[in-house]
Amino acid sequence: MTLEHIIIATICWCLLTSLVYWKTGWNNIKECYQIWFKKTYWTNYNIIDGLSWLAKAIIIVPGLIFGIQVWWLYFVPLITSMALIWASERKLLPTMVGFNTLWVWISCMVLSKHIF
Repeated sequence: MTLEHIIIATICWCLLTSLVYWKTGWNNIKECYQIWFKKTYWTNYNIIDGLSWLAKAIIIVPGLIFGIQVWWLYFVPLITSMALIWASERKLLPTMVGFNTLWVWISCMVLSKHIF
């Protein structure tokens, strides 16, 4: 991936994410993210959800964008995903916003790599 791909993808990510955040309401997004910093948010299921999100990001970003895969890291999302089945009824919004924001960036990076 060239510097040009990274710049184009990052600009696209910023524009698209800003559009969605604007449409959703910047204050709503800010309040949503602030929930991550409240002690009451970090219950058993949200800890598992956060670890699962982090583990998948560690695998997805290097694998899809840079072609680097560390096979043994897949054990972490396997375990956390299984735990998320247990916690699926209690998944809250901040993690969804964060995960989908990451996916917008990943999509822009991959598309930029193949189109430009």
